[in-house]
Parts: sequence; C-alpha cells; structure tokens
Amino acid sequence: MLDALYVAATGMQAQQLDVDTIANNLANLNTTAFKKSRISFTDLVRLERVRQAHVVGLGGGDGPDETGPLAAVPRMGAGVGIASVAKLFDAGAITQTNSQWDVAINGDGFLSVAMPDGSTAYTRGGTLKVNADGLLAVESGQPLKPGIAIPANATAVSIGSDGSVSAAIAGQSAPAKLGQLQLVRFANPAALLAQSGGLYSESDGSGEAISGDAGRDGIGTLRQGALEGSNVQMVDEMVNLMVAQRAYEASVKVAQASDELLGLVNNLRK
Repeated sequence: MLDALYVAATGMQAQQLDVDTIANNLANLNTTAFKKSRISFTDLVRLERVRQAHVVGLGGGDGPDETGPLAAVPRMGAGVGIASVAKLFDAGAITQTNSQWDVAINGDGFLSVAMPDGSTAYTRGGTLKVNADGLLAVESGQPLKPGIAIPANATAVSIGSDGSVSAAIAGQSAPAKLGQLQLVRFANPAALLAQSGGLYSESDGSGEAISGDAGRDGIGTLRQGALEGSNVQMVDEMVNLMVAQRAYEASVKVAQASDELLGLVNNLRK
C-alpha cells in the first residue's frame, strides 16, 4: 500500500508537469516563431528479491524449492517518470507584414546570434532592428552573425531569400551590398535548449550547428516582410489538457484508496 502511494505520487507529479507544459504552450499561442513543447513519459521499474514459495502439488515437490528460494524478478508498478521534454519544430504559419525588419524562415534553418558572453544562440527569425552599435540585430539587441553594419543614412534595407543584405543609400543610385546571412541546421533540433526572446542554444543532444547557404541543400530560405507564427494548435492543446487532468484525477483516487486501506490496517489493532 505504501508502494501504491508512491506510484500515485509519481503520477501526480508527472501529470502536473504535463499540465504546466501545456499551459506554457497555450500562453504562447500568439508568440512569433514559438515552438511547442511535448513531454514523453516512461515507466519506472525496480528489481526486488522476493521469496518464491513452492506450492504443494505443483512442480513435483512437497516443500520449498531448495534450488532457488530467492530470485531476482522484475516488478512493474514503480510509477511513472519524465523521459524528456522536447521542442517540436513543426513550421508555423507565415503571415505577411510588409515590414522591412520582419524576417521569417521557410525551412529547417536558424539564424545565428552573437551573445554578450561570446557564445552563439540561434533563432527562427522575427522582428529585427539596428542596435546601438549600428549592427543588424534581433529585437533584444544581440547582433546577428556575421555582424552586418547598417549605415546611418540607409533609407531601406533589403534581405534576399538567399540571405544577402543590401541597403539603399541616400545619394547612391545602386543599392550597396552589406553582407551575407547564413543559416544553420541541427541533427536533432528537438534537443535545443530554449532561452528567452525566442533564442535557442545547442546541447550535447542537438549536435553542433551545421552552416549552409540559404536556399541550398534544403536548409531553408529567408522571407523578408513576413513573420512565422507559433506552431501551437489550440484544439490539440485543449484535448491534451483534458487528458492530463483526467490522469491526474486518477492518480489522486489511487492515493485516496491506498490511504483508506492503510487506515483499515491501523484500526485492526484497536
């Protein structure tokens, strides 16, 4: 019965994390380029040594099995655990905004972002800007890699589908080419570590970033004047929320039943 309480507790804890994850997905329904998370569960198993009594009349003996009275047997029912919490990088719907600072990615690629500590983060695009250093940057101010300086007298900035960046400069008839953005991809993007501001960092599970030119080898293309929406589907998340709630309630009932049985055992001594 104590085991049942433990199993029920692991079930409630796991389903609570599932509810928290679904709630975060729903809260970011309208967040640009947000990628939903999904939890994978795993069963918990432990080995116990149990005494196997020989049953009279079965197996041809009249007493305990002397050849192996103790045996290690697998026991199911130790509860549930969290196998992983992974990001799902299904593409979100792309909406046209006609703003020169909005960029979406068609495909699997990511833009590289230089972080203040010298590390590199990755983003699926969004609203860009010119930061205080005059560099093309994400909305939070970190510059894209490689660094592309935007002249102060630029009247319009153009980002091609291949990542080429150019600008119309006052007093010049032809646009000036400012630089070239590259995209990166990962062997397992689901293992990327999410950061604030729609940024991701690589992990041991995701593998190292693989750079490539936009439009080649299926890495994706850039689309200026558009934003990628969240890949959260409200109907799916509401169904998942109801399932998680029912599973939590079931674990609560198991805990209540186990508690009642323990109460009956305690009352036997009275």
